[in-house]
Amino acid sequence: MSFFSGLPFWTALIVIAVCALANGLLEKSFKRFGIFVSVFIVTLVLSSDIKQLIYFAAYFIFELVIVKIYERLRKDKGRISWIYHLMLLASLLPLVLCKLTELKPLSEMDWFKFAGISYLTFRVAQIIIELYDGVIKEVRTPDFLAFLVFFPTFSCGPIDRSRRFSEDLNRTYKRNEYLELYGKGLEKIMLGLLYKYVLAEIFFKLMSLAVEAEGPAVQNPLFHFGIIVGYAYSYGLYMFFDFAGYSLMAIGTGYMLGIKVPDNFRQPFKSRDMKEFWERWHISLSEWFRDFLFSRFVMLSMRKKWFKNRLTSASLGFIINMGIMGVWHGLSINYIIYGLYHGVLLAITEIYQKKSKFYKKNKKKKWYIAVSWFITLNLVMFGFLIFSGNFTRVCFSV
Repeated sequence: MSFFSGLPFWTALIVIAVCALANGLLEKSFKRFGIFVSVFIVTLVLSSDIKQLIYFAAYFIFELVIVKIYERLRKDKGRISWIYHLMLLASLLPLVLCKLTELKPLSEMDWFKFAGISYLTFRVAQIIIELYDGVIKEVRTPDFLAFLVFFPTFSCGPIDRSRRFSEDLNRTYKRNEYLELYGKGLEKIMLGLLYKYVLAEIFFKLMSLAVEAEGPAVQNPLFHFGIIVGYAYSYGLYMFFDFAGYSLMAIGTGYMLGIKVPDNFRQPFKSRDMKEFWERWHISLSEWFRDFLFSRFVMLSMRKKWFKNRLTSASLGFIINMGIMGVWHGLSINYIIYGLYHGVLLAITEIYQKKSKFYKKNKKKKWYIAVSWFITLNLVMFGFLIFSGNFTRVCFSV
């Protein structure tokens, strides 16, 4: 059994949806119901491999202890930088151990390997950061449990924020208000099904045809170039419809449980530059990195006067930010290069838009917008080609 896949999951989800509707019609709180069904579904999914379930249980206890210790230390001792950094690093430790098992010398290990650890770690890190900032004063154990095990977003996000999540979790909806939310949730699930199980499948088959292409025709440079472009575009569109479809189903299910999970995609292929693309693609992830890594790096570097100006700080910040995002996806070389590729593109975009008189003069003209959109789209698709891990296989198969 896996999330949003297979008859057992969808059967369970239909039952949950009916029970959730009854709960909403009675104008009851979703807190206990949401925690119960989330623990049930997560346990059911992870128990297909008992090691995953054990690792998750250990992970949850470990992170809860870290958060509670830091909450107490923050109240008693105030903002002490070294304690904050120690607790933050401790919260990241299980994910680091999990990622290290991707390296060949440790490939036989399976430390903390369970579905969703990457996304859960972002949630825990956000809580510790906001405890340090003083934005969060207290972390209640039931709310922490609900935030981590919320099954619609457990495996692949979107990445919610604890304060926003808790507001919804502790809210009771009026009947009409909930029915409207429930209807929107159903719409998103239906659209997600179309994206993931129809459109994504079409582009997956096109992508497979490009990878498997062989014979005399492939030796023709123009034909081979067409295969490369076809694979890049079909893979990019497959990635979008597969992931956006999953996100829509997760968001829609969240709505049914009274949680207004944030949107994750907003027509990313309409973007006119790389900065806009990351404002539209995997929004919850890019906003997390922007708020908790990029912005803090830029502010710290300016305060410490590491660089001459903010433009240099921002440019380097983009490269570091996206490089870490690449590593977060995995330690495979294609993920690291993908992250650095986008970091460099974002840095170039930032410098160009701040320094170029040509850009400032023409940025609102229709011809410039069209050209900028076309260039951006192809840069994005080339990035997907890198991300796929099939770059050398597709490009140098002749």
